[in-house]
Amino acid sequence: MICIKVAWKRYNPITPGIAMTHRVAVLDKEACQTKKCGLECIKYCPMNKSGADCIILNDETAKAQIDENICNGCGICVKVCPFDAITIVNLAEELKSDKIHQYGVNGFRLYRIPSLKKGQVMGLLGRNGIGKSTVVGILSGSLRPNLGRYESPPEWAEILKNFQGTELKVHFEKIANKDLKASIKPQQVYNLAKAFDGTARELLERYDERNKIPELVNELGLQNALDTRLPELSGGELQRIAVAVAASKESDFYFFDEPSSYNDVFQRMGVARVIQNLAKIGKSVMVVEHDLTLLDYLSDFIEIVYGEPAAYGIVANMLSTKVGINVFLDGYLPNENVRFRDAAFRFDASTSTDEFVVTENIIQYPPLAKKFPNFSLTVDAGRVRKSEVLGIVGANALGKTTMMKMISGVEKPDTGEIDARIKIAYKPQYLSNEYEVEVMALLEKVNGGPLEGTSEEEIILNPMKIRKLYNKSVKNLSGGELQKVAIAACLLQKVDLYALDEPSAFLDVEDRIAMAKLIQRFVRSYGRSAIIIDHDIQLMDLISDSLVIFHGNPGREGHASAPMSKADGMNQFLRSLDITYRRDEVSMRPRVNKSESRLDREQKQSGHFYYRN
Repeated sequence: MICIKVAWKRYNPITPGIAMTHRVAVLDKEACQTKKCGLECIKYCPMNKSGADCIILNDETAKAQIDENICNGCGICVKVCPFDAITIVNLAEELKSDKIHQYGVNGFRLYRIPSLKKGQVMGLLGRNGIGKSTVVGILSGSLRPNLGRYESPPEWAEILKNFQGTELKVHFEKIANKDLKASIKPQQVYNLAKAFDGTARELLERYDERNKIPELVNELGLQNALDTRLPELSGGELQRIAVAVAASKESDFYFFDEPSSYNDVFQRMGVARVIQNLAKIGKSVMVVEHDLTLLDYLSDFIEIVYGEPAAYGIVANMLSTKVGINVFLDGYLPNENVRFRDAAFRFDASTSTDEFVVTENIIQYPPLAKKFPNFSLTVDAGRVRKSEVLGIVGANALGKTTMMKMISGVEKPDTGEIDARIKIAYKPQYLSNEYEVEVMALLEKVNGGPLEGTSEEEIILNPMKIRKLYNKSVKNLSGGELQKVAIAACLLQKVDLYALDEPSAFLDVEDRIAMAKLIQRFVRSYGRSAIIIDHDIQLMDLISDSLVIFHGNPGREGHASAPMSKADGMNQFLRSLDITYRRDEVSMRPRVNKSESRLDREQKQSGHFYYRN
């Protein structure tokens, strides 16, 4: 059996007025479970009923297979499929000639390819599963584009002819002649520890072709990690080691896939400077990043990739960083007259929480202290109010997670006692997927009953787009999918306070914003409260009502402030980062001022590191 999701029923990501004759049918082979269904897609397909073989059961794969040339796009198979395994969309006929790569019959396909600019950082912005990894493989030379001809892939001569008259022809000529050197910082940095068992110093020295290791170690704060074996390093240290390895190679093209993961804000700024320095010496640099603050800070241009996750991706025209991010948030490409999302993301222009009039405390805690053999933590007295989201920000290794665990009752403080009369749900920072259970079964167990058709499904699961994961095993979920399920499982619990540690990890930009708005709306509507730890500044600005700021000596001692207003807290935190924020005049989103720009100097001189209303 097979399932189909009809994207065109929600919106058509095409240019109005152009005939929709180019059909795209994509099968999620993992979701398609023909042994658990009645092959409804085959039985109820009107083209099959008329005698055509539009949808058949592939004898070799035991999966459904759709003939895109016969399919009329009716969408009936979507409605009858219980597993949501297929996507069918209609695209403009003109896109056929722009097809760059397709992964087999009913497989993901990519249209167009991003441009590169020497001496510039190109930001690639799009959802997870939209083709960014395919772009990296093609531009780095590890994946030869098949132009959609997966059965008889073209040779390089034909590929080069396809790019005749474009800036990328020279780039692909170098790949064809094996003259291009590419350096890639992969997304999954934990694979480094599996592939190399030596110390960080040994790894860096092995790949240092530019004699930049001392400079990179200093910029990325890796001094204390050099003599540690890779399997013993933290996620943030592994991430920065991977950035250093990629930057130390002598290459023509540098690609960094989500370089901010696991790092705190201070470390992310160091990563941004390392990447920008490569562009300054004339290298072509491309970055995939879901932290909009970091992407805004380090990119010179943006190229949006839109489409349907796991089905197809289309690369839009190059835009300036400011315009590109605003266009992505708006969901509409004005120069191409394409709407790729049915709703724009809007930001509240208010920075004040004066409107927060509820004064009832849901939990109040005294000064707290906790000592470990090599680390000590002190926490100023504070409270969490009803219907409030309390944000916690600060560098890594200062005790943020320990504070959350003490308030949640997971960790007992040495000094101070927490009022344990309230019920608390805790989502940890590090998630485990070692469970052979389907997502639906897990969520229904947490919920204490069925979910389909309930208000919980409508309020919590649908905004996080979890329905498509119902029949997947938790063990087979990607990092982003696992994070969404963990957040949903936390919110489904009937408690007073939700504590979520780094909920943005592995989520793309759209999911981060949807998650932030969901949590804020949920706690306010139902009189609950939440505590959030995260390193995405824009997310914390969007979701928080008040802030706790951490200071101290990472790995040695940490101190948490009492809760303060968001405006005061953000101003204090940004001052410690030596960066300033302003409001974008179009989208009202917070934007980082370029270092030493006129606005940056003016705001620092006035003491307003955080924008004013």
